[in-house]
Amino acid sequence: MERRVRSIRRRERISGLKEILDEAYDRFARPSFIERDPIQIPRAFSDRADAEVIGFLTATISWGQRKTIITNANKLVALMDHAPHAFVMSADATDLKHLDRFVHRTFNGIDLVYFVRAIKHLNQAHGGIEEAFLENGSLGTMAEGIARFKQRFFSIEHPERTRKHVADPSRGSNAKRINMFLRWMVRPADRGVDLGFWKRITPADLMVPLDVHTGRVGRELSLLHRKQDDWRSVEELTAALRAFDPDDPVKYDLALFGLGIEGKGS
Repeated sequence: MERRVRSIRRRERISGLKEILDEAYDRFARPSFIERDPIQIPRAFSDRADAEVIGFLTATISWGQRKTIITNANKLVALMDHAPHAFVMSADATDLKHLDRFVHRTFNGIDLVYFVRAIKHLNQAHGGIEEAFLENGSLGTMAEGIARFKQRFFSIEHPERTRKHVADPSRGSNAKRINMFLRWMVRPADRGVDLGFWKRITPADLMVPLDVHTGRVGRELSLLHRKQDDWRSVEELTAALRAFDPDDPVKYDLALFGLGIEGKGS
């Protein structure tokens, strides 16, 4: 009897949390979300190849104030002649030299030049950025996919300092920026927020882009109990969200982030 009561209470709690998250998702997953979010940068490109190049670069510099991130991402667009994929695939030494002036916190021109070279390498050697996460068409776990991507990204000669700008879950990183980029590319575009260009990685494969807002709200809702914002916390929070939607758990990232920003008064 006691076990049955606990089961009923658990179902009631899950139902109540799902109602909260579904309401928040419906409220925040709207085109107005992108007005102050870095996703507006790749969202401005209708071509998949352009969107994934500038999306990856924008996600890479997505730490700090969103206003600054957006400003600097627009500088990237201008430096790449408003044609990111074509720039990556055809840039010569003179073109790359023009990237030296770029700075976003600890990501500077040295790092940007390498990123351009590495994205070109991924396109030539693996068929694209999405394909660089896969092995024989299969992702495996997301942690495996990200580790595979990083190994391939740095498989050509590179500055050692640049490695820190691509996370590795096997080393405990929450890989927030890569997970955010993957959300942008993979989740459907039906709500006018994410882009939905990628089809070989599915929404069910995605992991939560864990940041201060999603972590705080996740803990307030008892969806996350671990105190550190590391990969184990990403796994814990994503597993909790799968109880509400196993096919698209990371849609609730928009709900958690929106509630966090709202609670902060931003």
